[in-house]
Amino acid sequence: MKTKTLVPFLALTFGLSWGIAALLIFFTDQMVAIFGEITSSNPLYILMAYSPGLAGIFLVWRHYGLKGLGSFFRRLTLWRMPRVWWLFLILGIPAIAYLAAALNGTISDPFPFSPWYQVFPALVQGFFLLGTIEEFGWRGVAQPLLQQKMAPFWAGLVVGIIWATWHLPAFLFGGGVQYGSWAVVPFFGGVIALSIIITPMFNSARGSLLIAYLYHFQVMNPIFPDTQPWDNLLFGIAAVVIVFLNRRTMFKKGTGVTEVLMPEQDGEATK
Repeated sequence: MKTKTLVPFLALTFGLSWGIAALLIFFTDQMVAIFGEITSSNPLYILMAYSPGLAGIFLVWRHYGLKGLGSFFRRLTLWRMPRVWWLFLILGIPAIAYLAAALNGTISDPFPFSPWYQVFPALVQGFFLLGTIEEFGWRGVAQPLLQQKMAPFWAGLVVGIIWATWHLPAFLFGGGVQYGSWAVVPFFGGVIALSIIITPMFNSARGSLLIAYLYHFQVMNPIFPDTQPWDNLLFGIAAVVIVFLNRRTMFKKGTGVTEVLMPEQDGEATK
């Protein structure tokens, strides 16, 4: 895979998700009559959420076949990275979330579910069904391909802009948390910050899909209280600090992961 593969990746990703979104926006009544109320558990909504991951998986299969696809998924077994990143992933992100909730005045509601037993189904849905699947596309394919041509910071910035733009239809129809409750501009900036933050973490873990998956789950963890829009500001500040601390590698081309398959020294890789 080369950087030019981003063209079909983006075409597939946006074509599928924005195509469905257009039908939901302009033919709402007809789509609801056929597929039911559009919620986060509706198959159409899940298909839109899956689109970056589906596009990435399809293109890996198209370029490398089933053996290559197996190598791609073995990136889920990469877990080693500096302890400081594990601390940030496990403790830092929740700390940011609850500080944002305190600023937002919503910290007194630690579990935004009623009744409480809805927490576990929400965790399962968040971990296996929705945003986490995106990472097979964003960090699975897009980030490594961009890092073939540019330094990690710029690759993370570009992925962040694409990632944020891809979410825009969610503000135009019901079903997701963005519609009617979140502001577009802070969200857009927050997503870019999240993409920049994960870049050095992802590269330090040698392109781990597991780390990308866990990171995405943490930043949208359903048990966290409502943190908008303060979390976007705090993640923006965190991004500035992290870029400064990792400036030697973030702005140097060739310091990031550039392959979409499992690193050779960690197992077989298909070329």
